[in-house]
Amino acid sequence: MELHGKSPLKLVVAIIPARYASTRLPGKLLLPIAGKPLLVHTVEQAHRSRLVDRVIVAADDERIVQAVEAAGFEAVMTSAEHPSGTDRVAEVAESLGHGTIVVNVQGDEPTISPKTIDAAISAMLADEYADIVTTCEKIGDPADVLSPDVVKTVVGIDGRALYFSRSPIPFPREAVRMHGSLSRALVMEPELLHSFRKHTGLYVYRREYLLKLCGTPQSKLELSEMLEQLRAMENGAKIKVVEVTETSIGVDTAEDLERVRLIAAAT
Repeated sequence: MELHGKSPLKLVVAIIPARYASTRLPGKLLLPIAGKPLLVHTVEQAHRSRLVDRVIVAADDERIVQAVEAAGFEAVMTSAEHPSGTDRVAEVAESLGHGTIVVNVQGDEPTISPKTIDAAISAMLADEYADIVTTCEKIGDPADVLSPDVVKTVVGIDGRALYFSRSPIPFPREAVRMHGSLSRALVMEPELLHSFRKHTGLYVYRREYLLKLCGTPQSKLELSEMLEQLRAMENGAKIKVVEVTETSIGVDTAEDLERVRLIAAAT
């Protein structure tokens, strides 16, 4: 197996956690887009990464396994009892070799760019001290700043995450004081948008750190914001954040699905 860069880590494996049940869009991973299940599009994008050696779907339902294998890709059954996708990824990672780099790709992102995946992997290979690498993008819509469904992050000058939150961070105190509210401030001072970054759900781990993380109990901040990455931060993790220019659509609603279908039809 070819080495990537100067890293002694020999294998990069993308693991896609795939849970059949979905509250807002039941069975969404198997819904058709341009004649193929949504999940298969995500798998194909992961395979297009230059740095990924292997792609495995970590499923909780035989229907997902069958759909992935019918498309010619690899899938394994995992426990239906996992509380999170990260735990599902960790179950598969346990069977991989020591030193493997594990890429957690969300199954419901059929438009994720291979360039985004490669950028995150490259950052991990270049930073021997990083425990986790994740990605972010600029926010262009004021509604995303205000939405608790859009996770925001702030990053230090060294490129490491300082915090993740569903709240608007960093909070522009003086602009809000001047205009009376954050929503008003964003309208009156559009340049404020430049200070916000949306966290996107791609993660790269060293296998041993991932297994260690999943062995720690949920933390107070994690439970407060319902963000798994805060468990890592509370336990001292060094999280590198890479800003990417390619955007991806996470499919959570019927409207998201139609947007992706339109994109697929146009390509």
